[in-house]
Amino acid sequence: MSARPMQPLSTIWTSNGLKAMRFVFAVLVLSVVSAAPAPSQTSSPASQNAPPANDNAVKARAILDQAIQTLGGSAYLNVQDVSQTGRTYSFHRGEATGPGAPFWRFLKYPDRERIELTKQRDIAYVYNGIKGYEITFKGTTGLDAKILADYLRRRDHSLEAVLRGWINEPGVALFYEGAAVAADKPADQVTILNSKNDSVTLYVDSNLHLPVKKVFTWRDPEDNLRNTEEEIYDAYRPTQGIMTPYSITRFYNGEMSNQRFLNTVTYNNGLADSMFEAKATYDPSTLPQKKK
Repeated sequence: MSARPMQPLSTIWTSNGLKAMRFVFAVLVLSVVSAAPAPSQTSSPASQNAPPANDNAVKARAILDQAIQTLGGSAYLNVQDVSQTGRTYSFHRGEATGPGAPFWRFLKYPDRERIELTKQRDIAYVYNGIKGYEITFKGTTGLDAKILADYLRRRDHSLEAVLRGWINEPGVALFYEGAAVAADKPADQVTILNSKNDSVTLYVDSNLHLPVKKVFTWRDPEDNLRNTEEEIYDAYRPTQGIMTPYSITRFYNGEMSNQRFLNTVTYNNGLADSMFEAKATYDPSTLPQKKK
């Protein structure tokens, strides 16, 4: 079976969808895989490095608990909202597709997000629960079903979702898979398997105890091929008592697809619910009639 071809990227925020920037510099959107191999930055550990079954889960939990404490402990776990500014870039087959674009990102946990693009901030993407919208000068329209599904999948497998939710759910299983190298750093590899038989693998820096890489796979219902999505976290800085990665790089089926650099990050600003409200005002599939 041949590997699934990389989907052409017309955005700079997302890795494999969100047809965000439909204008000249076609640059982006954000929040959350194995027909192609994983990037060479990570080497899988030998199975014999893992401890026996019972001790294995205990060690896996200890690594995750230490990572959470290093990220900020209760401050990290109790973040209510996040505001970010920065610049985002999209890539196709490892090559940048444009000069990038400035962005403003707002999150209100657990399931609301708003992203504003361009210097004029005249393109926005709003997510509320399982709904998503694009806002432009034309008005507001609901996101395409596939684009929205890609976003929801990434959100459900995000680092925050895993460390703040998954690991405490009933029926979760934790596996320590030994020492590894991720993003050129020595790391401990831990896999989290939930009760739905869905998994995420985290690589935690062995020295700094911070997450450096996250990997998850999913099977495309259309062609039944497996895809691998990865994120690399770098340039951590303490911000309001929370260790925050100011560089996030995304890979899709082994190829770099998106990179974000943060300029500012603030937490718990009391973001208004109205920021995440939207209602469709037009249908993009309905073309206006030509004037006679």
